[in-house]
Amino acid sequence: MTPETLDLIAGWVSLVLTLMVFSYLLSDNVLYRLAVHVLVGVAAAYIAIVAVESVLVPWVRQTLLADPNAYDQATLMGLRAFGALPFLGGALLLLKFSARLAPIGDLEVAFLIGVGLAVAVVGAVSGTIVPMVRETGRWVQRDALEGVVMVVGVVATLLYFQYLAVERQGEVKRPRWLQGASALGRAFVMVTLGALYAGAIIASLSVFSDVVRAQVMFILDRVGG
Repeated sequence: MTPETLDLIAGWVSLVLTLMVFSYLLSDNVLYRLAVHVLVGVAAAYIAIVAVESVLVPWVRQTLLADPNAYDQATLMGLRAFGALPFLGGALLLLKFSARLAPIGDLEVAFLIGVGLAVAVVGAVSGTIVPMVRETGRWVQRDALEGVVMVVGVVATLLYFQYLAVERQGEVKRPRWLQGASALGRAFVMVTLGALYAGAIIASLSVFSDVVRAQVMFILDRVGG
């Protein structure tokens, strides 16, 4: 099969799937659901293939199937034991299907959650919080007004998510200064979410226009051909 034939088949499939997705504008119908199922299935298959070829196979080759001549006996045994750990964890997760053995599988779930939270916290601190603090300091040095606005916005937003309160005359109320800071933080949150939403709409419209233009050009090429 020639590349031109493959491109032609891919173009027609893309056109049909696009029309099936657009049919949702009429109603929630079978064609739309079929297109969504195809999208999810293709995405899942692609992720599985990438995981096997890019993660699983290299891991097995570098650990369980490591070259015996490249390591001494002790190092080789330790390397293979380390390589078997993910498969042991997967086997423990399979025990979750049994009500009697499910607590054993919970050990692996707890390990995954602990490691995931640790990685997320370290990533958030080193990849988000520290760069934001550093960049805020640079903005204060370059433009005092923008730096002050940035600092005030960050502090007010953090205070907006605080729920400190005091009891006065039998009623639990937040301090007045915290109410004012929370209102300011809510305004910053609204502006930020509005900007993000506008950016998402613009990006979606850009993708939509590209898809429509590609499909129209494909139809015109077929009609003109």
